[in-house]
Amino acid sequence: MDAAPAPGGTLLPALRSLLFVLWMAVTVVPWATAVLLMAPFASSTTLYWACVGWLRVVMWGSRVICGVQARVSGLERVPSAADAKGAVLLAPKHQSTWETFALPTLMPHPLAYVFKRELLYIPFFGWAMGRLDMIHIDRSKRAEAWNKVAEQGRRLFAEGIWVIMFPEGTRTPRGGQGTYKTGASRLAVATGVPIVPIAVTSARCWPRKSFLLRPGVVDVSIGRPIHTAGRDADEVMREVEAWIEAEMRRLDPEAYPAARAGADRALA
Repeated sequence: MDAAPAPGGTLLPALRSLLFVLWMAVTVVPWATAVLLMAPFASSTTLYWACVGWLRVVMWGSRVICGVQARVSGLERVPSAADAKGAVLLAPKHQSTWETFALPTLMPHPLAYVFKRELLYIPFFGWAMGRLDMIHIDRSKRAEAWNKVAEQGRRLFAEGIWVIMFPEGTRTPRGGQGTYKTGASRLAVATGVPIVPIAVTSARCWPRKSFLLRPGVVDVSIGRPIHTAGRDADEVMREVEAWIEAEMRRLDPEAYPAARAGADRALA
């Protein structure tokens, strides 16, 4: 469930959110233009970290303008920046735009998102994304899309770039749970790369399909890498799903009243 603001209490968050959207719009144009000008001369890694610089600006704006804080646990569970061969596949819960912006600023390695190609047509933002070494797919051509993910994913892992895929495919409301698809686990099993489940309570502050941000804390909990070599992709994804959904209920119990009621009965 996406929590509703208290009556009469939306004006200040709305004004702050408007200022935040303006902040993103004003900063993305020169930043993306700089990336486009750099593209013929810079490496893909240089371009990636240049774009992450803008994401840091966005995260700063969400924190300072809208009061959205981040609390991260488990970052020590992923390979460090010094471990060039420590490839992993990140599989986060997907509740809002927040995690798509925040995760590259938190991770020590470049990330390659698997995303629908329509995002490339967004002025400035999409144009800059198109210069990065990521995997954009045509969702209407499922077999072709999977072959592209498998081929490019294998290459990216070999180059020390981590792939990030949202197992639910689309954003879910706070307290909701989408269908966990096996694309991420299929890629992880095919390449023998561990998959890292991540729970994110972003809808607490930035609900899906909304630019009305509310002050608060977004918890990001990073699980232990799940080994995939020689395993069944369905089995791996069920393990990912079980960990993420249990962790979501621990981090945000108000959003899962049934789970909270069960816990209360167990303690009674």
